[in-house]
Amino acid sequence: MKRIPAWLTYTLLRLLFIAVPLAVLLLILPADLWIVSAVAAVVIGFCLSYLFLRTSRQAVADQLAAANKRDRRKAAPAKDDEVEDAAVDAAEASDPAPKSK
Repeated sequence: MKRIPAWLTYTLLRLLFIAVPLAVLLLILPADLWIVSAVAAVVIGFCLSYLFLRTSRQAVADQLAAANKRDRRKAAPAKDDEVEDAAVDAAEASDPAPKSK
């Protein structure tokens, strides 16, 4: 059985933390205050996700860091000295006459 990715679990729980307060606020407040309900639901959802989804958030961050490390290993970066030497050589090649002091 395949495991559900951490980012999907985290995203669905955050959406749930916003949708439930939104539904409750839409039922409680008058219909003309739907924007207030939406803003309040988003704030409540962010607060709840910050308080209760620490482990999910950390799992997503760990997966992103691991993926970033894999990508860095695939493409070996050029060394700073090589890049600097190439830039100096290109600058000297474009300027045919050396400057006198």
